Amino acid sequence: MDRKRCLRVLVATSALAALFALSAAPSAYAQTEGSERRGERRDDRQGARDTRQEGREEAREEKAECKAGDEKTRAECRQDKRGTKQEAREDAREEKRGD
Repeated sequence: MDRKRCLRVLVATSALAALFALSAAPSAYAQTEGSERRGERRDDRQGARDTRQEGREEAREEKAECKAGDEKTRAECRQDKRGTKQEAREDAREEKRGD
């Protein structure tokens, strides 16, 4: 009887020790790693936003110059602006994805 009881206590304490070891370590590690990934994604999004904003500003300036130049029609200037903005969007996507 004593031997069975000893074996049960040994198995129970081993199981509790294993559960404690497995549950304590990964949660602390995952929070740190997760916050790093979130921070990286946040930086990537901010960089992409900045790229798009710069593209919009560049497109505005380009359209204003185009309209003032009288070489192109308003429709052609508008198409140039759209193209400039689309290029900025593509650059932002590449920056965000890390390509």
